[in-house]
Amino acid sequence: MHFAVAGIDVHPLIPPLVAFVVSLFTSMGGVSGAFLLLPFQVSVLGFTSPAVSATNQIYNIVAIPSGVWHYIREGRMVWPLTWIVIAGTLPGVFIGAVIRVTFLPDPADFKLFVGVVLFYIGARMLRDLLKQLRDADDATSAETRFQELIRNYHSRLSEGEALPRIEVTRFSLKQVVYSFYGGRFEVPVLPVLGISALVGIVGGVYGIGGGAIMAPLYVTYFRLPVYTVAGATLMGTLITSVVGVAFYQALAPFYPAVQVAPDYLLGFLSSCRHGQSRASWPDASSCCQGDTSSSHCSVDANSRPTKPVNGFQQEQLGGQAPLQVFSGLPVVLPRDAVSTVTAEKVLAV
Repeated sequence: MHFAVAGIDVHPLIPPLVAFVVSLFTSMGGVSGAFLLLPFQVSVLGFTSPAVSATNQIYNIVAIPSGVWHYIREGRMVWPLTWIVIAGTLPGVFIGAVIRVTFLPDPADFKLFVGVVLFYIGARMLRDLLKQLRDADDATSAETRFQELIRNYHSRLSEGEALPRIEVTRFSLKQVVYSFYGGRFEVPVLPVLGISALVGIVGGVYGIGGGAIMAPLYVTYFRLPVYTVAGATLMGTLITSVVGVAFYQALAPFYPAVQVAPDYLLGFLSSCRHGQSRASWPDASSCCQGDTSSSHCSVDANSRPTKPVNGFQQEQLGGQAPLQVFSGLPVVLPRDAVSTVTAEKVLAV
C-alpha cells in the first residue's frame, strides 16, 4: 500500500502490528510506546520528512482519551495542575514544530535529536530498574501490604463506598494546593509552567506528547505522587498531540519544499493497537510513591491525621496495618488483579 504523504510503500497490516507489539511491551512499564514508534517509522519505513513528527502524534490522539476519561471519572484529575501543564506545553509545541521544520528537516540531524531523547528516557528506566533491584527486600514487604490494602478498599467499593476524590484547597499564580487520600500536596506554579514549556518544545520536535519526560520530573523534583500527576500529564499529552498536529498542518503552506502535514492514514493505522496502557485500566483507584530513603506515604491504623511527612500526612484508613510504599514498586492495580508498574514511569508519551 502506498502512503503518498509519507512517500513509502508498506503492507497496511505492518503499522498496526508493530504498534501492537510495541504497546504490548511498553504498557508493562506504564507508557504508551509512541516514543518507539517514531524511530520505527524513520529508520525502518523510511518516513524521514518533518511530517513524521505530526503523524506520530496521531497515535496519542487515538490512544489517550479513554485513559483521560477514567481519571476524570475517578476524581483523580488535578484540574489546576492540568491547566498549568497545558498552558506551558502549548507554546512549547508551536516552538518545537517550527524548530523541526526549520532547523531539523535533515534526517541525520533529526535522528541525532531522537537519539538524545531516547538516551534520556532509557537512562531513567535503567536507573529505576537498578533502584528497584537494590531495594528488593523493601519492595517485597511493601508490595504485600499494599496489595492487601487495595483488596480491602475494593471490597468497600462493592458495598457502595465512593472513591476518594482530589480536593483543590488553593489555586493562585504562585501555588496550587490539593489533598487526596489523606495527603496534602503543594505545587509551585512557575517552575511547573517552565518545565512544561521545555517539555512541549521537545515533544513538538520529536512528535510525542512529552509525558515520558514530564511526569518523572514532577515526581522526582516536586515530590508529587504519580497517581495525581498522571491525570494532568495525560490530559496535557492529549492536548499537546492535538495541537501539535494542527500546528504542523498550519505550517505546511509556509514550507512547500518539504512535507510537513501529517500522513493521517498512516497515523490512524499505527493507532490500531490492542495493548492497553496503565492509564486505561479500570478502577485504578490509588497508589503512593516516594523515594527509597524516606517514607512518602504512611498509613497507620492507630493514628489520626498528624503532621505532614515529606508532603504526605498519616491517616487512619480502614483499620489496615502500617503501610509504606516506595517508588519503583507495584502501584496502581485494576480490580482483583496484580501488576507491577514503576511509579516513576508514566502513562503516555
